[in-house]
Amino acid sequence: MEVSQELPVTRIEAGQRQATTIAVVREGLVRLHVNGYELATLMCSPCELDLLVLGFLRSEEMIAGLADVRLLKVCPSETCVEVWLRRGDWEPPARAIRTSGCGGGITFTDLSAAARPLVSELRVTPRQLGRLMTAMLSTQQKHGIHTSALADGESLLAVAEDVGRHNTIDKLWGRCMVEGIATQDRILLCTGRISSEMLLKAARMGVPIVTSRTTPTSLAVALAEAWNVTLAGYVRRDSLNVYTAQERVVEDGKERTDANS
Repeated sequence: MEVSQELPVTRIEAGQRQATTIAVVREGLVRLHVNGYELATLMCSPCELDLLVLGFLRSEEMIAGLADVRLLKVCPSETCVEVWLRRGDWEPPARAIRTSGCGGGITFTDLSAAARPLVSELRVTPRQLGRLMTAMLSTQQKHGIHTSALADGESLLAVAEDVGRHNTIDKLWGRCMVEGIATQDRILLCTGRISSEMLLKAARMGVPIVTSRTTPTSLAVALAEAWNVTLAGYVRRDSLNVYTAQERVVEDGKERTDANS
């Protein structure tokens, strides 16, 4: 299904009205069923739903990888996804937490629970982050849609788009799972505001540096501080704000883009 559709509008310019059409981003509800249980209804762009679901289940720690999935099927109408896990005794969590994601994100994790701080030797410069952000923005296919990308410090490794900013991270992780791309010690770039559940997804991916074109929320900053994640906002070509773990953002010539080197 296309990410957008052409809809009729009335264009008003300089007092003149004209009937025309314009591309509008699609948004839909997708029901997720796991082992016969209706787990969640996701508001999203109705495309790459297999990647979205894989990333969502991985970020909620319901699966550890593709090996845990016996069957994943997107229905022909693209309004539901059926997943069967290899664990026959799997049962859905007792409750869900409504988050601040676009349209109301959903997580089954208590965000106040303690998490292990990330340890990483990854270092980047403001110029690197600005260049990577520009590269990600150049990949955007449609206006009015969010984009996230995973980078290794030199180039983009994977890119995902969705009407929901939190969904882009799930799709990104799903793509990395399918294509065998390691997520640890990488840089996450986002067009939208970084909220608490997005920071949690990044931390579970093992990503030590999270950046945004705009701002994080106060809870995202607090979680980044607790989990030793470098969180940067308002990333531009020559400027950015670093909220936490500032030591990973260094002067030009002092970066270390491969934590294993």
